[in-house]
Amino acid sequence: MAETTETGRKVTTSDRIKDLILSDGLRPGDLLPTEGELCTRLGVSRSNVREAIRKLSTLDIVDVRHGHGTYVGEMTLDALVEALVFRGVLSPGDDLDALRDVVEVRKALDHGMSEQIVDALKGTENSELKALVDEMTALAAAGKTFPQQDRAFHTGLLAKLGNSLVGQLVAAFWDVHTAVLPKLNVAVASDLEQTAQAHGLMLEAAESGDAEAFRAAITAHYEPIMRALEQK
Repeated sequence: MAETTETGRKVTTSDRIKDLILSDGLRPGDLLPTEGELCTRLGVSRSNVREAIRKLSTLDIVDVRHGHGTYVGEMTLDALVEALVFRGVLSPGDDLDALRDVVEVRKALDHGMSEQIVDALKGTENSELKALVDEMTALAAAGKTFPQQDRAFHTGLLAKLGNSLVGQLVAAFWDVHTAVLPKLNVAVASDLEQTAQAHGLMLEAAESGDAEAFRAAITAHYEPIMRALEQK
C-alpha cells in the first residue's frame, strides 16, 4: 500500500528523495547517492527513480550532470518564474489581471519588508545603490527605460537584510513582471522621471530611518505602471 501524508496526499518517490536529502544532511552542490543506491534505499525501481529525478531536476532541486552524477541543486525560483510568465500570457483576454496581480505582489513584498529595510539601512551610506539611482535618473532624462538598474536596486536593498528567500522572491516577481509586460502589449510607463525619483526617495528615507517616507516612496514608484494598466 502506498504511503500517504497526514492530508491524504500520496507520497511519491520524488518526496522520498527530498526526505533523503534532508535526512542525509546534503547541501546544494553535494553529490546524491547513485541511481542503484537510491533504488536500494527507497525500495523502488530504476524507472521510478529516473522519473523522480527528472521531476526534481525541472524544479532545480537536483542538478543532473551527465557522466558525473546527480547533485543537490541550487533550488532557484526559475521554475516559478517560467510558470507565472506562462500563466500571465496564456489567457490575457481583454484585461490585464495577471500583470496587475504581479504588480500587487511586488508592492506587497516591498511594503511588507519596509520596516526591516529601514532598520537595516538607517544611518548608513550605500554608494552602490546611490549609483543605481543616478543611472536611472540619467536614463530617464534621456527617455530610456532602466529595467536592469531597477531590478538591481530592489534586490540590493533586500540584500542588506541577509534574507536570501525574500531577495529571490522579489527578483522572481520582477522577472515575471518584465517578461509579461511586452507580451501583453502594455506601453511602458511614460513617467520615467517619477519612477527614477521614487527610487532615490526610497534610498534617502531608508538611510534616514523614516519608514513612513519609505512606504510613500514605494507607492510613488508603482504609480506609473498602475496608471499604464488602468489606461489599457
